[in-house]
Amino acid sequence: MIKKRGLAGLVILSIITSGIYSLYWIHKLAEDVNAVCEGDGKRTSGLLKFFLLNIITLGIYGLVWLYMLGNRLQDNAPKYSLTFKENGGTVLLWHILGSFIIVGPFIAWHIIIKNTNALADEYNKKIAPHA
Repeated sequence: MIKKRGLAGLVILSIITSGIYSLYWIHKLAEDVNAVCEGDGKRTSGLLKFFLLNIITLGIYGLVWLYMLGNRLQDNAPKYSLTFKENGGTVLLWHILGSFIIVGPFIAWHIIIKNTNALADEYNKKIAPHA
């Protein structure tokens, strides 16, 4: 079973742990997205690749990762009879341009969390229909 995520928990625990929780959170998110989207021929990279390439590219890889994740979630929605208006472009625009109004990155992560939770709900029903 894939557990639901929340933005408030991510922000609070990341602050308390000086960002360490956010690394664990990204690792678990990538694992869960790979499980939910299995069979689509893609793979969301995990923490090690995300962390190292983000450092090497001075943050560019993190934006590419976010874009690809948003697109992957939207592409797999029909598999679970869902549709998402937001895609990687929407998430990326909120993350980059929304930074000027401070809350943009939070909105971008909210979209990722909302779409992941919706897919996870349907995935959980599929793997454990009587739970």
